[in-house]
Amino acid sequence: MSTPQTLFDKVWCAHEVHRSDSGQSLLWIDRHFVHEGSFHAFNKLGERHLPVAQPALTFGIADHYVPTLSRTLNEVDDPKVRSMIEQLTDNTARHGVTLFGLDDSRQGIVHVMGPEQGLTQPGLIMVCGDSHTATHGAFGSIAFGIGASEVAHVLATQTLWQTKPKAMRITLEGQLSPGVTAKDIALTWIARLGADGARGYAIEYAGEAIRGLSMEARLTLCNLSIEGGGRCGMIAPDQTTFEYLKGRPYSPTGEAFDNACAYWATLASDPGAEFDREVVIDAGEIVPTVTWGVSPEEALPIDRCVPEPDDADDQARARQIRDSLDYMGLTPGQKLTDIVIDRVFIGSCTNARIEDLRAAAAVLKGHKSRVPGVVSPGSTQVKAQAEAEGLDRIFIDAGLEWRHSGCSMCVGMNGDMVPQGERCASTTNRNFKGRQGPGARTHLMSPAMVAAAALQGRLTDIRTLAPSAHTDGGHA
Repeated sequence: MSTPQTLFDKVWCAHEVHRSDSGQSLLWIDRHFVHEGSFHAFNKLGERHLPVAQPALTFGIADHYVPTLSRTLNEVDDPKVRSMIEQLTDNTARHGVTLFGLDDSRQGIVHVMGPEQGLTQPGLIMVCGDSHTATHGAFGSIAFGIGASEVAHVLATQTLWQTKPKAMRITLEGQLSPGVTAKDIALTWIARLGADGARGYAIEYAGEAIRGLSMEARLTLCNLSIEGGGRCGMIAPDQTTFEYLKGRPYSPTGEAFDNACAYWATLASDPGAEFDREVVIDAGEIVPTVTWGVSPEEALPIDRCVPEPDDADDQARARQIRDSLDYMGLTPGQKLTDIVIDRVFIGSCTNARIEDLRAAAAVLKGHKSRVPGVVSPGSTQVKAQAEAEGLDRIFIDAGLEWRHSGCSMCVGMNGDMVPQGERCASTTNRNFKGRQGPGARTHLMSPAMVAAAALQGRLTDIRTLAPSAHTDGGHA
């Protein structure tokens, strides 16, 4: 009898070209995404007069620096930013790499566009010069972010040296309560285990509550794996996965699709497979959750209060809490639902898919936001679908701005920023100091929770609104 393998083991072993004496593995890379920030890697190739080894397996995406108010470079005031977008166009054209650029109807944030185009498939190893590449693991692939020198290595060889991480399984037993989403799952486990709780591990999410998630919700959960220190996050493919992939532009068709599904169905951890760490969470205990500090681990259920530094277990943690509260302008013991916000943002690779926009629109429909805000769909196709469903009118009628797709206010490097000192309820993935702009104060939460905050002008428990406002079949 062969030794039982984890899902991660199966995919890793299928891609291991060579193992060095030191134990490192040379892995074959199936998909490589590059964006505006990848110009450093292309420059390295140019210095050595090297071609891209497998241009058909590399895809260029304009997302991080693109303007969301228009689709023309003339609207980009910063010449450095404009140059980066132009370099992506030039580099991909020179090397025969497919580009999803500003004028492409498929353009979007890489971690939204990849899945919707069918580029993301079970059993692949996928890399990108972006830490949230973990998103794609929702399909049962190994996906992780890499640095500039590694991007160059993949471009030149279609391989990458990696040290195999340990394996962790996070199992959610039972079912989620109404109003609880994948965002809440992620913030809950990260708050419990800490920002380094999964450092050095490849995470597999399992259990009844995970199997009940929609594909888009699974993408949200895996996206946030990196915020708990994980190298990647994975979910075993199942019928939900297969149905999502069927008919996608880059998905197999006909008999090839049936054969692919038969293989994909084998990509599950074997009974008895051993994990280096097991974490079990009762899904019924999870409630709508928001961050109060400057790290995703500084999160609490919305019905709780801001922590008291004096209650911390040690002085170092007490200092960290005081520092976070000082930056965020909060008072120890303050109710989270008493925190007044200045604006909202709905977007990012974490929560800007069609299900996310539907969830936010369901809360906002027929109401006015008390604060300004921006809604930036995750891709041009998501934007078109949202407009076909009339979601754009709901956001606009509520008083929010409806933008083009891009990373937008998540990263504060494209002109979309939270003004200094202002507090933003955001669907993004990081609440670090200055992440959304110098001096910006960010509270992370689900799209429906952001919409609820917009209506009330403060952090709000979605469960206190009308029942229709927190119905979320996909738990996105």
